[in-house]
Amino acid sequence: MSHAPSPPRSVPALSVDAPSPAAGAAPRHAGARGAHPGTALVTGASSGIGAAVARRLAAEGGWRLVLNGRDATRLAQVADRVAATGYPADLTRPGAGRQLAEFALERMGRVDLLVACAGIGWAGEFSSMPPRAIDEVIDVDLLATLHLVRQLVPHMVQAGSGRVVIVGSLAGAVGVRGEAVYSAAKAALAAFADALRYELRGTGVRVSLVIPGVVDTPFFERRGAPYRRSRPRPVPPERVADAVWRAVSRGRDEVYVPRWLRLPARIRGAAPGLYRRLAATFG
Repeated sequence: MSHAPSPPRSVPALSVDAPSPAAGAAPRHAGARGAHPGTALVTGASSGIGAAVARRLAAEGGWRLVLNGRDATRLAQVADRVAATGYPADLTRPGAGRQLAEFALERMGRVDLLVACAGIGWAGEFSSMPPRAIDEVIDVDLLATLHLVRQLVPHMVQAGSGRVVIVGSLAGAVGVRGEAVYSAAKAALAAFADALRYELRGTGVRVSLVIPGVVDTPFFERRGAPYRRSRPRPVPPERVADAVWRAVSRGRDEVYVPRWLRLPARIRGAAPGLYRRLAATFG
């Protein structure tokens, strides 16, 4: 997988600027209830779910968007389409999350909404997984998001409002055969979202977790193995983007995509022995 080099903090590699807020205007934000357009930062926005989220927010109107992704060319195309500011960078590189946060804050003045979509996968038996691949999945899917959230949440708390939306996976709720490390990373994100939500209670900053099943994106092609299961069927990334918007606009803490996937997660939590037997039988 190629990695776009991180640009200098003050000069992004590409920029299609949204209008700056008028001088003296009261900032608008995504608060505890309802969505009021402000500044949104979307990671993983060069394709798939992140690009769909960028388009969804742009369609709602009023949002000033900063988009991040590792593929500079594709990110430029998405940013141009939605009149956003693009910042291509590999967030696994030391200091990249801090640089992205500083860029967004300096360019836009504040970040009201963070949607963390970046992620990669790896399919196969854990015993054959290269150590480098283990590190990359954990770095991209977990650590990069944690470091970026750490940079932005204090500013949201100081402002008294904001929302963090983390795109997880059903694999993090139930575990998936052949995707042990990916499942572990997504499970860690789910626990992180819960813990951070409790910690931020009363600050005006909310945390949402969007939990998709299988999504029809280049994810499977890039991980090196196609999706072969009959169920759940892949959904288009726009359905996940709609779920992100529901989380933002309706103040939802947790949204499954599609909604019926909440059932296996609940069975796994309420009757783990039964769930394991079913999973062993039906995969």
